[in-house]
Formats: sequence, C-alpha cells, structure tokens
Amino acid sequence: MTHNIWIYIACMAITSFIIRALPLTLIRKPITNTTIRSFLYYVPYVTLSIMTFPAILHATQSVISGFIALLLGIILAWRGYSLFQVSISCCVIVLLIEIFV
Repeated sequence: MTHNIWIYIACMAITSFIIRALPLTLIRKPITNTTIRSFLYYVPYVTLSIMTFPAILHATQSVISGFIALLLGIILAWRGYSLFQVSISCCVIVLLIEIFV
C-alpha cells in the first residue's frame, strides 16, 4: 500500500512539473495572437468561479438559501456595491433564510 502512495505522489509531481515547465521552455516569444491572449486572460477568472460556485450553493444548510444569496450577490455587485457590502448582505440573507425557513 505504501508503495502505491509513492507512485501516486511521483505521478502528481511529474504532471505538475510538466504543466509548469513546458510553457516556460517552449514559448520564448511574446504571445501576439489575440484569441490566445484573451483565453489566457480569462483562465484565472474561470478557474476561480468553477471552484467557488459549488461551494456557494453547498456551504449553507439548504441549497435554496445559497442560491438566493448568490442571486442577491450578483444583483448587488452588478449595481456597483463594494465587495464588503455584497458579502455582508449575502451572509445576512443566508442567516435570515436559515432562521425563518
């Protein structure tokens, strides 16, 4: 069993190294293609949203309160409220829904 764990760790280390080392060694010139540049620009945002979206819905006791807080957060952020105001509003709405529903 211990032998398999070391194989898994080695595979993960090699994969992680290849993902980080190949772009550094293969791409020497600045990227001028606008499609690739825009793709690379949005990768961190998409990755962050993919990781946080399920957590928003499942961090509360019910998915409904998480979904309502998500909608409220989107509306408040769209209207220009600060991150602090949006997060406090979402926390309050989740608290109220969890208490009264």
